[in-house]
This record gives sequence, C-alpha cells and structure tokens, in this order.
Amino acid sequence: MTTPVSVSVEINAPVEKVWAMITDLPRMGEWSPENQGGEWAKGATGPAIGATFKGRNKNGKKKWGTNVVVNACDAPKKFSFGLMVNRKNWCDWVYEIEPTATGCRVTHSWIDHRGAVAGFLGKLVSGVADRATHNRKNMEVTLQNLAKACA
Repeated sequence: MTTPVSVSVEINAPVEKVWAMITDLPRMGEWSPENQGGEWAKGATGPAIGATFKGRNKNGKKKWGTNVVVNACDAPKKFSFGLMVNRKNWCDWVYEIEPTATGCRVTHSWIDHRGAVAGFLGKLVSGVADRATHNRKNMEVTLQNLAKACA
C-alpha cells in the first residue's frame, strides 16, 4: 500500500457549481486524462451513498472498465467513491471542497488499499507500475481542467 496522494487547486467558482461538476461522473472524462466517462449503474441516476457507476479508462493503448461505489456524498463538501474489484475496495477517490473568498479550494485524493497482488494485476491492466506518481500527475491535470471548465 502506498501513501495517500493529494493535490489541491483554488477554483474561482461557487462551491455548488464545482460540486455539481465533480459529482457528475459521466462527465469526468471531460477533465481527466485517464477516465473516459461512463454511466450510472444498477438503477443509480446520480450521486448518492451506495450508488454504482461503471467507468471507462484509457492509458495509451490500454483500456479497461471500472466499477465504483459512492461511499461519501456530503453536499457540497465531500464526494468519494471506491474502486471495487471482486467486492474488494482497491482504492478511494476523494474530492473535498472548501469555500474561499474567491470561490473554493478543491482537494482531490487517492487512497490505495491494494496489496501486492492487486498492485501487480493493476499494472497488467493499466500499464502503470507507479500508480501513485501516475495518479498525482493525472489528478493535477484533472483539477486544472475542472478549474478551466468552471471559468
């Protein structure tokens, strides 16, 4: 297991607007360099604790699907979902939003729960050996793109 990775950015937009964009998982592919979007699943139509989402990811020539379950949905402060593989939570993706004088500060975190075998399997599927470094870079790009989309 790696140390959690977190990045933050100031966004000059109302907290409610940023919250709406972060929790609209089908649109996440518009901001993320790896996620390609997806759709709510198992009857879910939007963000709520327990809601399931099927995502699509791409890294170079590698493509794979994901199943995530929302595990925190505290509007407009915190949104989190866990990547589930065979009913095990491999990692959590967390967004925390704090109001500021000019808009809000968004902190995006990735918390790895994988063991060695899951890390090896993840590398085979995604082509990424150092997931923490890879995710930090992608999370920075995601937040920069989100800030631009909110402008």
